[in-house]
Amino acid sequence: MSDAPVVVDVEGLVGYKISPGDTVTLAVLSGPVTSGSDTTVCLEIWEPLGAQPPNSHADSTETFVIVAGDGVAYSDEHERSVSAGTVIVLPKGSVHRIVNTSTTDKMYAITVMERDGGFEDMILRGTRVSLSDEDREVIARMPVV
Repeated sequence: MSDAPVVVDVEGLVGYKISPGDTVTLAVLSGPVTSGSDTTVCLEIWEPLGAQPPNSHADSTETFVIVAGDGVAYSDEHERSVSAGTVIVLPKGSVHRIVNTSTTDKMYAITVMERDGGFEDMILRGTRVSLSDEDREVIARMPVV
């Protein structure tokens, strides 16, 4: 007998800031803790001019699918513009960060961390924050591919 699928309701999503004062919120869609997956998938939300601190994952490839907004992705010595429809794959071990370049609008991405490596657990230990109606709408209106 197989396990039942895990269904995530947008209305039930909870956001987390990994560290107090962060300008990026993550809402876990799937991961080892919430669904038993080896891969963590999140909705990631950057405040206007928000950014993650430079970070690296020794054993994990991180993929971002930008679904709304504009920014710049930095990975080691590389820099790339990103916007809705951009997919950026950050290799294992790269020191990277993504910055929202808008002064007024949030930027949204679906983030996939292959080989979780404790990523979901780190998120869930962060500061719990409410998602706005705008945040819930972005994920609810994303096209299914």
